[in-house]
Amino acid sequence: MNFLQVTINLAEGFYTTLLLFAITLVGSLPLGLLIAFGSMSKIKPIRAVVRGLVWIIRGTPLMLQVILVFYGPGLIFGLYGLDRFPAVVIAFIINYAAYFSEIYRGGIESIPKGQYEAGQVLGMTKTQIFFKVVLFQVIKRIIPPMGNEIITLVKDTSLARVIAVNELLNSAQDIVGEHAIIWPIFYTGAFYLLFTGLLTILFGKLEKKFNYYAG
Repeated sequence: MNFLQVTINLAEGFYTTLLLFAITLVGSLPLGLLIAFGSMSKIKPIRAVVRGLVWIIRGTPLMLQVILVFYGPGLIFGLYGLDRFPAVVIAFIINYAAYFSEIYRGGIESIPKGQYEAGQVLGMTKTQIFFKVVLFQVIKRIIPPMGNEIITLVKDTSLARVIAVNELLNSAQDIVGEHAIIWPIFYTGAFYLLFTGLLTILFGKLEKKFNYYAG
């Protein structure tokens, strides 16, 4: 199998990797914010339930969650299971929403209460205080941990192969198994390094852009 054929096959797998990455971010970023608000709720039962669920999700392997979402409905409830890719997407969104929620919560709670009080003294509403005073400071503080989690997501997409989703690494393994050649595995690393390198540059620029709002 020549270099061009390997590149084409890996590119097809990389497309699935990119699709999983993008859909996970689109779903988990807003869901994580909702979970963060739930974990900060003044209603104790809601706060306890949300934090308990976050603890369970963060405390168990993502691979286990993928397997559970894919096989669970059929084995536990006797229902027709999800297709492979939707099952992976659901598991990834739930998992990363839990992690993002803790980053959001940490960023919001790190803002001194005096800033909220100062805004109230100036006659601002809670909504105005959040969007005009607090929001950009929170973004500044969460960019580094968010960047780390998002880069980790790129590598975690390889876990989709556990239920035979044809992502990048699974494509490479198929080539290695079929043609008894090892170099496509190393070639696969170049795809991940390029993607994570671009993300590292992007988050570095974002961090510099928000330096003005450093608290």
